[in-house]
Amino acid sequence: MSSQGGDPEAVESRPRRSRAAEKWWSKVVDVAEAKDQILFALPMILLNIAYYLIPLVSVMFAGNLGDLELAGSNLANSWASVSGFAFMVGLSGALETLCGQAFGAKKYRMLGIYLQASCIITLIFAIVVSVLWWYSDVILILLHQDHEIAKAAGLYLKYLIPGIFAVGLFQNVLRFLQTQSVVMPLVVCSFVPLVLHVGIAYALVHRTPLAYRGAPLAASISLWLSTFMLLIYVFKAKKIEKTWEGFTLESLSYVYSNLKLALLSAAMVCLECWAFQILVLLAGLMPNSKISTSLIAMCVNTEAICYLVAYGLSGTVSTRVANELGAGNTDRAKRAVAVTLKLTVVIALCVVLALCFGHNIWARAFSHSPVVINAYASMVPLLAVSVSFDFVQAVLSGVVRGCGWQHLAIFIYLGAFYFIGLPIAALLGFKFNLHAKGLWIGFICGLSAQMIGVLLLMKFTKWTRVEAVESKDSSTQSTPDE
Repeated sequence: MSSQGGDPEAVESRPRRSRAAEKWWSKVVDVAEAKDQILFALPMILLNIAYYLIPLVSVMFAGNLGDLELAGSNLANSWASVSGFAFMVGLSGALETLCGQAFGAKKYRMLGIYLQASCIITLIFAIVVSVLWWYSDVILILLHQDHEIAKAAGLYLKYLIPGIFAVGLFQNVLRFLQTQSVVMPLVVCSFVPLVLHVGIAYALVHRTPLAYRGAPLAASISLWLSTFMLLIYVFKAKKIEKTWEGFTLESLSYVYSNLKLALLSAAMVCLECWAFQILVLLAGLMPNSKISTSLIAMCVNTEAICYLVAYGLSGTVSTRVANELGAGNTDRAKRAVAVTLKLTVVIALCVVLALCFGHNIWARAFSHSPVVINAYASMVPLLAVSVSFDFVQAVLSGVVRGCGWQHLAIFIYLGAFYFIGLPIAALLGFKFNLHAKGLWIGFICGLSAQMIGVLLLMKFTKWTRVEAVESKDSSTQSTPDE
């Protein structure tokens, strides 16, 4: 008869199997590092989705007022993304480098100074964007957009102008907290305003004389609500009292040095964002322009939604790399990148499988036309490839920001999209009559060129701290690349 605990050999074999499984996993991936990154990335992904939905909800409320309002608000939202929001997100990328490495180097006071310098830069450029948006109807008409739709878009953007200042400040504070691995307050400060935004938008659109104008005004109010909540946290939280010591005029002396890195970071974001919009414009020049434009626009929106997930991983790896390089731990920074890339492969696979099996449901959210739905289904294999590549390049972009290689990566981005991707897209789309598929194949070529270029940059460039951080801590030099 067996003992009460069962067969002794079987009992002893269970811990051995468990230890063997743990040993196998440890060979595949650093389990502790992977767990930390997942716990960091999930709040970042939720934040990205919530913040993305605020202006989108306003577009939905405006679109329900009529066809002209739908076209005008969509055009305005697209124009706002390429001419303002993407630029503000890019400008804040400098803080991922500077604050991330300063935090790793334990130069905590410098984080608050970098934040203030970046906010000054952001406010200056927000004024420039505001002027651009104020005259957007004229600009859109010059770009051969329909006059009525351009006027509606211009009106929408005028009421969205306060929001561009909120977005700029929010993105800076976001990077300031992200580089210290403080992420849960970011989720709260995006989801609470999103929930309130639905009520604000409904009240202004349907319960006041503002009507159509109420939708962008509601977005501006909700974006400012997010920013105010985050600023209150920064001013009051004990957790970050070492990195925020209050306002100081010393930050003025860092504006110029921050500006160079901020503009390069903004260019990285905008070059890819603008390439997407050029694809949509090229689709409008094709013989069956309505179908081609709708199809490419749906693909661009799909890519953008998937990128919200990828950008959470991008922020995770940029923080890990910057923190470790700031502390002089080059090897640990590289190991963190390896773990993120492995996680990226798994998450990208899940997203691609969801896209492959649910593409018809997703397509019906944009159009009920059988022609468009079938055409979108034929694009899904190409979308699966582009989404996979975009996940990897998002992580690699995070490495670039963490290392402070923006001045090198900008040439890779420019060459990949504008000298490889778009020319191939135009050639395949028009010369070889592949139409929308040709445009997207060209985009995939651009993504693959960008990915290979950044991988080569990682391979042959020394991983070290940027000069701005190095000059503040000359006594602790970073480990040279072997």
